[in-house]
Amino acid sequence: MDFLIGGVAAAGASVFSNPLDVLKTRMQLQGELKAKGQHAVHYRNVFHAAVVVVKHDGVLGLQKGLGPALVMHCVRNTIRLGGYQWLNNNGYLSNRENGKTIFVNSFIASAFCGAAGAFFGSPLFLIKTQLQSQAAKNIAVGFQHGHSNAIGALKEIYNNHGINGLWRGCTGTMIRALAGSSAQLASFAQAKEHLAEYKIFRDYSILNSLVSSIIGGVFQCLLMQPFDLVSVRLYNQGVDASGKGLLYEGINDCFIKIFKSEGIAGFYKGVTANYMRLAPHGALCLVFWDILKDLQIQYVGTNPKLNNSNS
Repeated sequence: MDFLIGGVAAAGASVFSNPLDVLKTRMQLQGELKAKGQHAVHYRNVFHAAVVVVKHDGVLGLQKGLGPALVMHCVRNTIRLGGYQWLNNNGYLSNRENGKTIFVNSFIASAFCGAAGAFFGSPLFLIKTQLQSQAAKNIAVGFQHGHSNAIGALKEIYNNHGINGLWRGCTGTMIRALAGSSAQLASFAQAKEHLAEYKIFRDYSILNSLVSSIIGGVFQCLLMQPFDLVSVRLYNQGVDASGKGLLYEGINDCFIKIFKSEGIAGFYKGVTANYMRLAPHGALCLVFWDILKDLQIQYVGTNPKLNNSNS
């Protein structure tokens, strides 16, 4: 049940965060491997990007890739949050004497669970990214794959490049998840414990979860942003007949080329949109997670059969 709760919480949050994910992806692909001032700027900032997308792609353009995003977040967080909660329930993450979270254990567990979730959700991340990048010709950025829908993209990639094609760029997203998940869950757990020392946060657990998740989102965004941008670039690049990337040979090559052509600032393209996506998504995901866990506890507590089976 812990695993299911994690997946449902993340899927629910992604409905609200997906529009910002679309904007982030477009901004990260804008001016790919070009120095500042040497490329067209279709998206000046996150707010301008939203107006441009709606104007050219319609309101539904803000929800491109929603289908695979929902399934991806469900798959990834069933493993990430469910695995983390299982480890916590079995006493691996907290001190047995005082019940306090052990930061190192929490950090390692969240990193491992995040990377595992990213591996299984990688094909969906690939399809989501390629669908989100597709735009009207006059505002298009990055490689345009021309997929008709998620199912069509899945069939096309598999037919042309097999299983390896679906897991292309997997290493990049696992490193991305390792950095982001470890920062988010570890800081979220620590923040919840510190805030619980104040009466208002003890009395209002949802407020505690909300504020803690926002704090977690800051750390998550700062650590994850460069890896997130590299993952998007690797997933969206075109490939030749053998499945080899047209722009990047792998993670290291991608980092080097971005640094040489776009500088350090290139890794932080779309960082505002990324935080605006991560903050509500992380907040909603972790708040939903806490609410569903509380409901589970209440349900088990009021159901004698389930209560006896867990004892």
